[in-house]
Amino acid sequence: MGRHKRLLQIIIFIVILIIGAFTIITNLSSKGTEIPKIGSTAPDFTLLGLDGNKVQFNDVAKGKIIVLNFWGTFCPPCKAEMPALQAQYDKWKSQDIEIYGINQDSSRITAQRFLEQYNIHFPSLHDNDQVALKMYGVREFPTTFFIGADGIVKEINIGEMSEDYMEKTLSRLVSERQEGSK
Repeated sequence: MGRHKRLLQIIIFIVILIIGAFTIITNLSSKGTEIPKIGSTAPDFTLLGLDGNKVQFNDVAKGKIIVLNFWGTFCPPCKAEMPALQAQYDKWKSQDIEIYGINQDSSRITAQRFLEQYNIHFPSLHDNDQVALKMYGVREFPTTFFIGADGIVKEINIGEMSEDYMEKTLSRLVSERQEGSK
C-alpha cells in the first residue's frame, strides 16, 4: 500500500513538472507582437467602442498624439484618475491629441454606466477579450501609454496619474511634435 502511494506521488510530481515546463517554454517561445516599451512602435489593434463603433488604432492615430489608458470599474485608482483624464481630454482635443480609455470590464453596460455617472465622455473602447491588454503587456491597472504623433511610445505610466503629470507629459509631446515638424 505504501509503495503504491509513493509511486502515485512521483507520477503526480512528474506531471506537474511537465505542465510547468510546457508553460514556461510556451511563454518564452511565443511569437507575436513584442510588448511595447518606450521608443518602440505602438501595436495596432481593433476594438469596439462603448458607443458601438469599431475603432482601429492605426487609423485614428495617424499624426496624432494618443493616450491609451487601460482601466476598469473594479480599480479604485482608475476611477480616481478619470476626472483628470477628462479634464485633459477637454483641454487638448482641439490640438490633435486623443485620449482613449481601454476598458477591461466584462460588461460594456457596467463601463457605460460608470462613464455616464461621472460625466466622462472621452472615447472608451471595450477590451473584455483582452486583445489590446495582451498586445501592450498590461499587468496592473491603471496603465497608460503616451504615444507620439510618429506612432512611437514616448511614456508609460503604471498606477494612478495626477492631472499635473498628464499635463506636463502632453505639453512635452506637443513640443516634440512641433520641433519635429520644423
